[in-house]
Amino acid sequence: MLAKLLVRYLKPYGWLLLGVLVFQFASALASLYLPSLNADIVDNGVSKGDTEYIWRTGLVMLTVSLGQIVAAIIATYFAAKAAMKMGRDLRDGIFERVSSFSEREVTGFGAGSLITRNTNDVQQVQMLAMMGATFLVSAPLLAIGGIILAIDQAASLAWIILVAVPVLLVVAGLLIARMVPLFRSYQGKLDGVNRVMREQLTGIRVIRAFVREPIEEERFREANTEIMVVGRKVGSLFVVLFPAVMLILNVTVIGVIWFGGFQVDSGEIQIGTLFAFMQYVMIILSGVMMASFMALMIPRAAVSAERVGEVLGTPSTLVRPDDATSRFPTPGALAFEDVAYTYPGAEHPILSGITFRADPGETVAIVGSTGAGKTTLVSLIPRLFDVTGGVVRVGGLDVREADLDGLWSAIGLVPQRPFLFSGTIASNLRFGKEDATDAEIWRALEIAQASDFVSQMPHGLDSPIAQGGTNVSGGQRQRLAIARAIVHEPRILVFDDSFSALDLTTDARLRQALWRELPDVTKIVVAQRISTITDADRIVVLDDGGIVGLGTHEELLESSQTYREIVESQLGAEVAR
Repeated sequence: MLAKLLVRYLKPYGWLLLGVLVFQFASALASLYLPSLNADIVDNGVSKGDTEYIWRTGLVMLTVSLGQIVAAIIATYFAAKAAMKMGRDLRDGIFERVSSFSEREVTGFGAGSLITRNTNDVQQVQMLAMMGATFLVSAPLLAIGGIILAIDQAASLAWIILVAVPVLLVVAGLLIARMVPLFRSYQGKLDGVNRVMREQLTGIRVIRAFVREPIEEERFREANTEIMVVGRKVGSLFVVLFPAVMLILNVTVIGVIWFGGFQVDSGEIQIGTLFAFMQYVMIILSGVMMASFMALMIPRAAVSAERVGEVLGTPSTLVRPDDATSRFPTPGALAFEDVAYTYPGAEHPILSGITFRADPGETVAIVGSTGAGKTTLVSLIPRLFDVTGGVVRVGGLDVREADLDGLWSAIGLVPQRPFLFSGTIASNLRFGKEDATDAEIWRALEIAQASDFVSQMPHGLDSPIAQGGTNVSGGQRQRLAIARAIVHEPRILVFDDSFSALDLTTDARLRQALWRELPDVTKIVVAQRISTITDADRIVVLDDGGIVGLGTHEELLESSQTYREIVESQLGAEVAR
């Protein structure tokens, strides 16, 4: 998976990678050339007292060093640019895929895990891409070229290299093998920390209301401790690795000086040659260290790539048909035909045998006890997830055959928990219609009974809204969400218990305005309060996932025991009679 991601997302930037290869090659050649120049200065300049030769060769060394620096800087710049572009494209790809997910896929992964995969996991792959591009040429070229040139300088000392390099590889390999499972565990623990943190921030009011701060602090401390324990194990391996590498490096240098000193003393090699050989040994081991460092990054990046690949490789259940159409034969019509839905892993369906219709301009209310499946039912209308049986038709067209953008344009959904985005009131209300005029926005606010409090705000439509709408009350948030759906100008408005935070007077005024100002818009209303839906054209009574009553308020009082019980519990037995 790691290789597939790197090839797929780095392929468009092949010209940058080519530049990295060229300049890394030049930098590595310069590094390999410098020790031989150093040997020439010692053996042919210093030993003979030739000052002119020392200056001439020294200027060449200085020029080569400056060229090496420039080449390394350019190569690193190209590598960073390619890696950053790859990370950008990878995050875009994940975001687009998640945006296409239904509620089923989002719930399956979890919001916290999806955030981690699109941030930390992508960063790990991105870092590997950058470091890999940086060391891709230099590490093997320095190691292999260094071995060849070192043997050319002093073949009698080559056995030291043949001992040091395998030992270094074995030590690095053993430590890397232990890191792979730890990296996989670390990413999972990071998901846990993000999940707990997100839950605590989202549910801060509930936590404080039930005085759960100490318990939640302990819960976060446990999640934090778990990731700390795994991170400490990884850190301990790093602590062992680098001293071990430095020990091998220093022992190798000591060996070169010890055994090379005897050969210099006996006249077998010159002192400049010994210095050059020592530098080549350092270059060889540094190349091996680069490769080891890359090998350390690969396991963690491989785990992250696997997690990213799971998201990119998960198909959405919201399949867009090739012959999708946005032409609805009967705009505004809605029909459920023997609809059933079962949540993944559930033993029993949450909905079964749901059949009813709503003609254009009608108001259909849905009532039922908690857990009866009301929210699930209305979520099938905009195709937030697909039915497992039967057909949902919008505008006379099966929602699975409709173009998703066209389907969503025809529906205005006000969810059970209205959510506002950071920005202004105007930017939130223009969310579904960017070119909406101020007049259209004020009309929607008047219908939603929100114009009074908006006009009293210091900046009116330009008044700021915090993320989630936390700087307005629950009732104001609901009315702004209703106004946003109205500005969208849909043919079908779906209210999923969207009047629960309103007082009875505001509720009544809002409903009257909706019926009066939007007579041609079909309205699907999920409600808990019977007073909200008594004037509906049709009422669907749900119980245990099935329809147990269908008709007007008066008809259901006569025919449905379940509906009558709901009315009695809210309005009293006299009204029910």
